[in-house]
Amino acid sequence: MTRATPITAGDPARWWHKLDDGRIQCDLCPRDCKLHEGQRGACFVRQRTGDAMVLTTYGRSSGFCIDPIEKKPLNHFYPGSSILSFGTAGCNLACKFCQNWDISKSRNMDRLMDEASPAAIAEAAAQAGAKSVAFTYNDPVIFAEYAMDVADACHARDINTVAVTAGYIHDAPRREFFAKMDAANVDLKAFTDEFYFKLCGAHLQPVLDTLVYLQHETKVWLEITTLLIPGKNDSDQELQAATRWIARELGPDVPLHFSAFHPDHKMVDIAATPPATLTRARQIAIDAGLHYVYTGNVHDERGGSTWCPSCKAPLVLRDWYRIDDYRLRPDGCCPDCGTPVAGRFENFKGAFGPRRIPIAIHRP
Repeated sequence: MTRATPITAGDPARWWHKLDDGRIQCDLCPRDCKLHEGQRGACFVRQRTGDAMVLTTYGRSSGFCIDPIEKKPLNHFYPGSSILSFGTAGCNLACKFCQNWDISKSRNMDRLMDEASPAAIAEAAAQAGAKSVAFTYNDPVIFAEYAMDVADACHARDINTVAVTAGYIHDAPRREFFAKMDAANVDLKAFTDEFYFKLCGAHLQPVLDTLVYLQHETKVWLEITTLLIPGKNDSDQELQAATRWIARELGPDVPLHFSAFHPDHKMVDIAATPPATLTRARQIAIDAGLHYVYTGNVHDERGGSTWCPSCKAPLVLRDWYRIDDYRLRPDGCCPDCGTPVAGRFENFKGAFGPRRIPIAIHRP
């Protein structure tokens, strides 16, 4: 079922159908949850009520903050700009290493203290001077209807929208959802189905399908993040396979971020990722032909900076989320050799900086 008009928390959601045995099947993601009356899907926020499915978290958020765009992370989408970030609760993956588990794994709807309409969120972003709004903290796929309505309100105010997602979604909703997005950072959690199945309760192929779709069938600006977990997804063999696939199937200009793991959720027995692992992974990706490879969650100016793919000149010098020098021309070209740098750029007027500013959105 598809609805063309905005929904509210009590209205039927998109992407479901009724089965012959009387159950309702959710068609949003590859989990294909089949629900009896009152049951919720694995994500916990999509519930059968009567003969329809509702999104229980529509209009409700776990909080709003103004962040630097680099925190998403996006290094090639209007660097230095600010972005209004928010999420809801729940998730359609079950990652044992989740870094936002208190939000994404929450089944306590009382955590969702903030309520805001799509128009109110767009207004708040405009008032804060944010260039974009990010659907993040938990996966926006599971609150797609809410995110899409917010995106419409933002676009009416000339504000960009960004999805920070694991990309675990079926083809039809994928096309509708990403049609509303201007940029996406997709978590490529590993490059083996065994990792996805054992540590995420999911599968790799739907994520690869999302990446290929975004890069080749949309105008969405795409960046990829892989959280490197010692002994789980950081071997040379796996990193070579992943980065060669990205270079071959997506092209060399898709930025790739290697992020440092810290013990959390159900994987507190594994040590944090050593900085040397990120540096090694970055070099493997560069050797595979990727032009823009970054290290994250660490102080590493070389790994955090953007370099010209032709003359190797430093173009945007970063330390974590802080921009220390910006040399790109407004057209996104290297000032030294004129080589275009892949991304979305404009005249740089200074960076928002590494601040994180919580905000409240007042209901009218």
